[in-house]
Amino acid sequence: MFGQLIAKLKANPKKIVFTEGTDPRILEASARLLAGTWLTPVLVGNEVEVRAAAEEAGFNIRGAEIVDPLSYPDMDAMVQKMVELRKGKMTEEQCREALKHGNYFGTMLVKMGVADALLGGATYSTADTVRPALQLIKTKPGNRIVSSCFILVRPSVTGGNDVLAMGDCAINIKPSEDDLVEIAIEISKCARIFGIDPQVAMLSYSTLGSGAGEDVDKMRNATAKVRAAMPDLPIEGELQFDAAVAPNVARTKCPNSKVAGHANTFVFPDINAGNIGYKIAQRLGNFDAYGPILLGLNAPINDLSRGCNAQEVYSMAIITAALAD
Repeated sequence: MFGQLIAKLKANPKKIVFTEGTDPRILEASARLLAGTWLTPVLVGNEVEVRAAAEEAGFNIRGAEIVDPLSYPDMDAMVQKMVELRKGKMTEEQCREALKHGNYFGTMLVKMGVADALLGGATYSTADTVRPALQLIKTKPGNRIVSSCFILVRPSVTGGNDVLAMGDCAINIKPSEDDLVEIAIEISKCARIFGIDPQVAMLSYSTLGSGAGEDVDKMRNATAKVRAAMPDLPIEGELQFDAAVAPNVARTKCPNSKVAGHANTFVFPDINAGNIGYKIAQRLGNFDAYGPILLGLNAPINDLSRGCNAQEVYSMAIITAALAD
């Protein structure tokens, strides 16, 4: 999977902002990225402090761009642009103060075209990464919400890798029927970027009417709306997980379904199910989990776990940059 993403970046190199430029994990990942010529790290922070942190940790970051919010030469233009974007919700003084912080400053670097993508969250919370993106990058035309996807990868017993997409596991707590439609469409698009030919299962405790309830109706109705919007997308719902992935169960529960039994892209009914589901796959199914990958924004902005390691930063940087147009 990563070979495919790196080949895409080699054909069209990108710049990615790291909002925490002195963090040792960010510096280690940046040093690895700089060994290639297809992704340039843009490190937010004081240049002396960033270089000192890199030297102390023994990482060569020659070739990285280091940008300090406190001495940025185009800060006045950035402030005015942010005031315009906030449409009266923040004063010039409030914008200038917010831009002293790496999360807002880094997001504006992407908005103003200085970089193509952003990866934050090594020390910031998810909310502190997502909030500036919602306020400044905003959702794509036609999208109402931001959602998320995890890509899960493990070696296949037949060679190569098993690759799955799961969402929304991190952002929307209790998505509405229309939210689920948007989530399913965005996840199917994301899945294709990672080499998955999406076979979408809208998950539930019911399979095609075997159970009843408001949550069952929500998944069934969302499935119908996705079909109407994307008639060529293979999608089935509502499905129990065993019917979605086990051919023998699918033959019994829904024998006429073209998706049931071999789904690879999963839409959960809410964040509880999604978060639990991907972590079961990760911990008991031995999948590596990459994400959350934020979907629906005008530019790639992604969030790291504060417990991440340098390998995860490196992998998520490649994933995030590869999402850039």
